[in-house]
Amino acid sequence: MTKFAKSLMADGVGMNYHEHGDMNMMGMHSSFYWGKDAIILFSGWPNKSLGMYILAVFGVFLLAVIIELLSASLAAIRTERNPMVAGFRLAVVHGFRMGLAYLVMLSLMSFNLGILIAALVGHAVGFFIFKAGSLALQVNEEESYE
Repeated sequence: MTKFAKSLMADGVGMNYHEHGDMNMMGMHSSFYWGKDAIILFSGWPNKSLGMYILAVFGVFLLAVIIELLSASLAAIRTERNPMVAGFRLAVVHGFRMGLAYLVMLSLMSFNLGILIAALVGHAVGFFIFKAGSLALQVNEEESYE
């Protein structure tokens, strides 16, 4: 061990895997649970308030629907005549969609079942609204040509 590393350990800077410092582990779950007492995306939010928890559940639902909307919009962007403009627009929409998907993923890491159900239902509703209709039209068009 180097002299620098020894001095850091002596100052208490080294990592102790059994202590969590100032982190309050009381609100952190490692298995799925029901309840409004969740920490979603930000420390102290929704702050054990039922109204804020409902807002968080609705927010995750809405994020999932928007992700499906952005996924469906990729097909419309591909019809752009200029390939450079289409590529740029696809990259911007993809980056934004992935950012929202990561926010949903981080919300799910709260292990709250209400948040999980909101994300799943949001993705299903978004798929039904924005993609299922166009898929059904494609199937009907293929059948009409036969």
